[in-house]
Amino acid sequence: MTVRWGLAELPGLLAELGIAQPFLIANERWSHLDLPHVARWTEVPSEHPEVSAGADGVLAVGGGSAIDTAKHASALSGLPLVSVPTTYSGAEWTTSYGIRSPDRRIRGGGAGAHPAGIVYDVALLRDLPPDVTAGTALNALAHCAEALYVRGRSPEGDEQALLGAPLIARALPRVLANGDGREELLRGAMHAGHALGLAGLGLGHAMAQAAGGSYGLPHGAMNALCLPPALEFNRAYVPEAFARAVGGDPVERARELAELGGFRRLRDFGVPEGDLPQLGEFAAQRAGNQANPRVATPDEITALFRSIY
Repeated sequence: MTVRWGLAELPGLLAELGIAQPFLIANERWSHLDLPHVARWTEVPSEHPEVSAGADGVLAVGGGSAIDTAKHASALSGLPLVSVPTTYSGAEWTTSYGIRSPDRRIRGGGAGAHPAGIVYDVALLRDLPPDVTAGTALNALAHCAEALYVRGRSPEGDEQALLGAPLIARALPRVLANGDGREELLRGAMHAGHALGLAGLGLGHAMAQAAGGSYGLPHGAMNALCLPPALEFNRAYVPEAFARAVGGDPVERARELAELGGFRRLRDFGVPEGDLPQLGEFAAQRAGNQANPRVATPDEITALFRSIY
């Protein structure tokens, strides 16, 4: 993956990758940016992104939903993808993606995207609301944690996770308090996304995907809530190096950071308590749970959901 810093580097990166006429996927929020494109798709997320004839690449600008929509388009068309992330989600590092309807409810997923390049620019995150900042940063922290114990872990993934986790844990409180530390947080999220791409997802993400995808809830917020119980479930497998990286007990530090972002209970998002067993069943089937060091049963996951309800 080719990585550049600063939006001014985008034209050069596209040229380096042989992309002259990118198909742009970005919602109207980014219409003020001067972005090269042969055509533009603004429905984010979308189940059916239609790549324009004549495009020789896909360019995504936005958060995880925009990048997942672009990965879907890349997989369908076979075209290379360049991402310009505007949150800390890390979606830009993977070939797999979720397919959501415009109301953000999950409709399936896929793989086979062709990510080729990433451009990071901290200026694009300056107006990110605090809840989105905290949620997507905790999503990134979950990538670091899970990379250290999922079945797909590797020394390379461990290295990226342990580079990213301390940056995220140290910078997020400052960003939320006074806006200081955004570049440090973004660099942490970059390492976290790289760890995700190398190792894959675990139980916390399976829970977050089940809850968020069922009700159209923000993926970052669901990760913020689901990371602490998932870490508790996996406590025996969480390496001491992660505790050192985040500056304390992993479960307590994850909970503290989630509360800084205003994330406390699942009930606050309108999830019906009677649906928890169904969510447990849904999460148990997801790939993240199957990659967990110990696969959780539906009843165990339901109990984890109850612990944060």
